[in-house]
Amino acid sequence: MSIVAEPWHAQYSAGMNTTDTPVLDSAAVLQQVTGQWDRDIVRQLTGYIEIPAKSPGFDAEWSQRGLLETVARNAASWVEAQKVEGLKLEIVRLPGRTPLIFFEIPSTREGSTQTCLMYGHLDKQPEFNGWRNDLGPWTPKYEDGKLYGRGGADDGYAVYASIAAVQALKANGGTHPRIVGMIETCEESGSYDLLPYVDALRGRLGDVALVICLDSGAGNYDQLWLTTSLRGMASGTLKVEILTEGVHSGDASGLVPSSFRIMRQVLDRLEDSKTGRLLPASFHCEVPAERYAQAKATAAILGEEVYKRFPWVHADCEGGSQPALPTSTDPVQALVNRTWTPTLSVTGAEGFPALQDAGNVLRPYTAFKLSLRLPPLIDAGSAVEELKALLEDNAPYNARVTFQAGSASSGWNAPETEPWFVKALNTASLAHFGAPVGFIGQGGTIPLMNMLSKGFPRAQMMVCGVLGPKSNAHGPNEFLHVPYAKRLTASVAEVIAQMP
Repeated sequence: MSIVAEPWHAQYSAGMNTTDTPVLDSAAVLQQVTGQWDRDIVRQLTGYIEIPAKSPGFDAEWSQRGLLETVARNAASWVEAQKVEGLKLEIVRLPGRTPLIFFEIPSTREGSTQTCLMYGHLDKQPEFNGWRNDLGPWTPKYEDGKLYGRGGADDGYAVYASIAAVQALKANGGTHPRIVGMIETCEESGSYDLLPYVDALRGRLGDVALVICLDSGAGNYDQLWLTTSLRGMASGTLKVEILTEGVHSGDASGLVPSSFRIMRQVLDRLEDSKTGRLLPASFHCEVPAERYAQAKATAAILGEEVYKRFPWVHADCEGGSQPALPTSTDPVQALVNRTWTPTLSVTGAEGFPALQDAGNVLRPYTAFKLSLRLPPLIDAGSAVEELKALLEDNAPYNARVTFQAGSASSGWNAPETEPWFVKALNTASLAHFGAPVGFIGQGGTIPLMNMLSKGFPRAQMMVCGVLGPKSNAHGPNEFLHVPYAKRLTASVAEVIAQMP
């Protein structure tokens, strides 16, 4: 990875210094969406969290269980009950695919031919362990402005917030272009069902000029944050087999090589275990100057919170208990590391007995679930091919080493931002947060964004979300920060109203 530092694009500073008056009555918009969240949306999301509608990648029986169908029907019924003028909705079901909600709202602008596309998803990550004793993935709890439970923030709230934003815009005299919505149920599995739906619905999408995706993160809860890049992802299962069955470790160890040691040797081809740097040069890319400048600006806002936001374990050290350390305590480098640096994580393991069941047996195999985060400009398909060859070729001790590829999605780097869009974002952030908009890259993956950027290269991308500090999507104690979600909803209304 290399960085080329140049001045930030002038249009950003122009947008940051705007003093334009909002098109809508911001106080009235926020009041309306706040009332709707308090009166209805929190209740809807509470019911949504109770349903373990896991993504198909984590539930092979998803079709038989019907839980994805249930959350889609529930959300669709709520949308229709809002009686948004002109809204038409259907749940589209391609054979063998997860259901998708598609809605259309006609333009209120005479002669407008542009479309605003709103996106979200309703499928969820699996439970995970480590939840607080009084919390759980499917037992919602509203506490201190936070709605705890799996999926509320990532991102079951999106369809509700999107419709609430449109309602607030209309109620306060704003106009809007044609609006369409796509709410999928396969995102957490890599959105492999989404492209067939995009192809099937392409003729109904229209000329998309603005995409609003509420499936991203926030640097803090004090301002609106625009996501400027997303990493790609390549996953798969790496398995090392050395025996056909387990044998007594006293009899065989020292002669039969440990499958775990072979696994370590194989992974050493991919990663420097001391630094975490991935070794293949092709997995790295140059950080664009604009993104590096944004990282510097964001680091100035967040400071040490960039890395202190995570739940570090504390250990006894000389001088007292100290938290574990990140890969970098420099805020700029920390931001670059989590957004533009390729990184390997082991997210699951197989072939190990539970600790209480672990006897003196040399295990026949070790399997790891690998998750490889890729820089936004690296092609995931090519990375998977290289990864497979790198891991499988010339196995130590002639062991059987196999890599079975899982989901893979290329990352995304936002298109050049138009001045109207920066001004609209900044105006909305100032109106509803009292602070200018922030720009931040995210380490996660949203496959839709790359698809839409290719299909609609001129569209502006409002990729935002509620996943701020401690919200812990995918992990234990995931929560939706409701006060932030209210202001984000109001900001969405402002930006749509300011579309040229």
